[in-house]
Amino acid sequence: MTSDITLFVNPTAGRGRGARAAQPAARVLRDAGFSVRTVLGLDAADALARAREAVDEGTGALVAVGGDGMISLALQAVAGTRTPLGVIAAGTGNDFARTLGLPVRDPAAAARLAAGILKGTGARAMDLGRVTSGNRTRWYGTVLASGFDSRVNDRGNRMRLPVGRFKYDLAILAELAAFRPVPYRLAFDDGRVLETDATLVAVGNGSSYGGGMRICADARTDDGLLDVTVVGDCDRTTLLKVFPRVYKGTHLDHPEVTTHRVRSLTLDAPDTTGYADGEPLGPLPLAAECVPGALRVLAPADPAPPGTDPSASPR
Repeated sequence: MTSDITLFVNPTAGRGRGARAAQPAARVLRDAGFSVRTVLGLDAADALARAREAVDEGTGALVAVGGDGMISLALQAVAGTRTPLGVIAAGTGNDFARTLGLPVRDPAAAARLAAGILKGTGARAMDLGRVTSGNRTRWYGTVLASGFDSRVNDRGNRMRLPVGRFKYDLAILAELAAFRPVPYRLAFDDGRVLETDATLVAVGNGSSYGGGMRICADARTDDGLLDVTVVGDCDRTTLLKVFPRVYKGTHLDHPEVTTHRVRSLTLDAPDTTGYADGEPLGPLPLAAECVPGALRVLAPADPAPPGTDPSASPR
């Protein structure tokens, strides 16, 4: 194991928490005997190029500091390589860290955990989702979203104010007033084809998105499968009743919700954008597959059950 590791930092994550989190994380890692260098980048493309360069040069680990967007960028650099990914979760949602039972908004604790794993048991393997859209391929760790939730993302991204999660709460209310279910066509790897009007379809490698919404509550990152949650043709009243249940994962029992577990699928719906790890993929159709063991991650061998987050404050 090389003692040289790379901090991959988003200084704007969580309204500045990324920059603040990098300092205590670097201090803990150096105190543990590691040589730490920091990668920032002028923009996302430049940051990714620098991260890939660090991986190519043999860094002992790429440690992403920021939110799920930064981790998504880091995945593009380390997926399919032997370089492990560490996570210092300092964003707004932090669903990747929640899924793996990692500390959230506690950079020193997260860095201590990463250092201990590097010096001890070493990184463990986990699955990743891989999405293909046209000639573009992207890795993701948590959930691919489409439908109502992606429209909320679209609207939220267009809104300049307010900032933070409240912006997306307002976007939800605005989309509820206008949304209608859309016709989906899902083709699964076992030959089944599902054509249905749906409010949303989510494809989970992990269990949650949106800061703890357990849309694919039973998903695991080590079973070689994707969990597909289909929320059917709901009116606004039904959707308002079902939506709060997503935080506990109890929505899966609702009669308008069906689930499927597959290795791969294609999904199509008109005028619908796909998002993975909160990042836009482009319009459907999309093809998604689970790639077993595609990532080596600095996380406990036995992570906390999906949806638990002992380091987070109560809602």
